Amino acid sequence: MCQPSLQRSVKSTATRFDDTIVRHESWCDALAAAGLLMTPTQLRAFVTVVRHGASKSAAEELGVSEAAISNHIASLRRELDDPLFRRGGNGLVFTPGGLRLATRSVEILGLQEQTRAEVSAAAEGQRLLRLAVSSLFAEYSAPGLIEAFTSRAKDLRVELAVHAPDRFRGLLTHRGVDMAIGPRLSPNMGSIDSVQFVRYQIVPVVARRHPLAGRRITPAQAGRHQWLLGPSAVDDGAVTNRILTELGVPEARQMVFQSNEAALAEARRGAGVAFALTHRAAAELQVGNLVEVGVPAVDSHGTWTAYVIDRPQLTPAAAELLRFVTTPRAMQATLSGSAAAISRFQPSVHVTLWS
Repeated sequence: MCQPSLQRSVKSTATRFDDTIVRHESWCDALAAAGLLMTPTQLRAFVTVVRHGASKSAAEELGVSEAAISNHIASLRRELDDPLFRRGGNGLVFTPGGLRLATRSVEILGLQEQTRAEVSAAAEGQRLLRLAVSSLFAEYSAPGLIEAFTSRAKDLRVELAVHAPDRFRGLLTHRGVDMAIGPRLSPNMGSIDSVQFVRYQIVPVVARRHPLAGRRITPAQAGRHQWLLGPSAVDDGAVTNRILTELGVPEARQMVFQSNEAALAEARRGAGVAFALTHRAAAELQVGNLVEVGVPAVDSHGTWTAYVIDRPQLTPAAAELLRFVTTPRAMQATLSGSAAAISRFQPSVHVTLWS
């Protein structure tokens, strides 16, 4: 796992990534002292088995045979002289050593990936900031915020990927990203810190000629109409998800589009009810192109929130952005920055670069 070439590469960037170096090299030294030869492939196989609770599912995720997974686990057992886990009536039962290995494996693999990305960016004379954002934030707020932030630092490259908020914790814990931004989630996030920085409101809207225009509806009435939704409607913590749940709108009446703007375009044609950010739709609501639909007492407010791993472990770029998001300039950019056109909206596998 701790090949000399990797150690040399890491040491060459020590002045910029001191915290990562200390943690990574301490593990390299510990493993070397114990005479262990664990590889990232073995650790990744073990972590995947832990996550799925089965070798077959782990093999499918990693694209290898189940025999290969078993071989990796067997090698770890021999190296550590610990069975790591056994099969019980309700799944896998881990030994104390197996639980410790699972925790450390996630940390080691995450630091390895983070170090690889940072070294690559450093070699190009740039700093790298990896962001995960929710779909609604990506569509309306990310472009303005990132443009305002990167205009202050020409040597910074921002890598943005859209993910469901329920993946934020795993992405941060595994060091897959440096920061995540999206709706406010459950406070029980373990080692994840959060900073709330902009409050917003989402309201249901229809075309001016729609039967619900200007009316206050009951849950029964809501369930009889078509609801036109962006992908954020299924996100944990999403305001739209909360409103739909409170109204009891059946899934058969929910149609999800590739973006919230696409759903609004259908609503303007009178095809149903869509959701709009009040600050983005203010002009259309004022002239009557869109009309708000009144709903029962449901909290329609949300808060954009930044999530990071424990602050002492933050990269300098992530720490800088965390400070920036609470400034008036950042808040203004988040609320009124240019929205992403539908043609630029991509699924979560797409990565967009600002530099």
